[in-house]
Amino acid sequence: MTLIARTRARAVETLSLDSPHNRNALSAALVGELADALTDAGNDTGVRAIVLTHTGNTFSAGADLKDPPPPEALVALLRQIIELPKPVVARVTGHVRAGGLGLLAACDIAAAATDATFAFTEVRIGVAPAVISLPILPRTDPRALARYYLTGERFAASEAVATGLLTTCDSDVDKALEPILDGLRRSAPDALAETKRLLTTRVLEAFDRDAADLTALSARLFSSPQAREGMTAFLERRDPAWVV
Repeated sequence: MTLIARTRARAVETLSLDSPHNRNALSAALVGELADALTDAGNDTGVRAIVLTHTGNTFSAGADLKDPPPPEALVALLRQIIELPKPVVARVTGHVRAGGLGLLAACDIAAAATDATFAFTEVRIGVAPAVISLPILPRTDPRALARYYLTGERFAASEAVATGLLTTCDSDVDKALEPILDGLRRSAPDALAETKRLLTTRVLEAFDRDAADLTALSARLFSSPQAREGMTAFLERRDPAWVV
């Protein structure tokens, strides 16, 4: 079963996360297939830019708890998006949770519908937003982000813009993307690649400095007793034991 749908229009390649049965959760298979699709688009001279979007009402629910990718694979995918020599634009018309927010932050531009919702749900299942912090922390306002990292609360698209997770939100996300995609189509390919390199230097510095430590932290937390209780409670649709 194909988990990534591909279409193209006027040199813009659209990659759609297409696993609606599990809300586009980041399974090992989906992460691998998305990495392959990005490689193909990056090597194709007929592609000027990439739009990353989704089918169903959820962009991504985060890691697939039944088939999670190794932390190293998620790090590699996020870095691949950032290092790709072509702009990657996120288009969101649904909900984004946990690891899905890492995908948003890795993209160069991110647009969402105003009724989209967002949440860092990791703390509620006994883990932390470790690996996804690599692209998120260098690109967001730490004070604005702290509340949502620490509480797991749901927040609106307008708040996501305020934190820096989103570039823009609009009731009609495709209308909001029209001038953005038009601008990318009018830009020289080599100039786009070098400009993206300027914009991502500090993000990649965070990967070079922190990826190994955050990968180890993620692995340790996911194997902890609290995480086992949190994930079991989530799958059983009950509160975990620590809720007071």
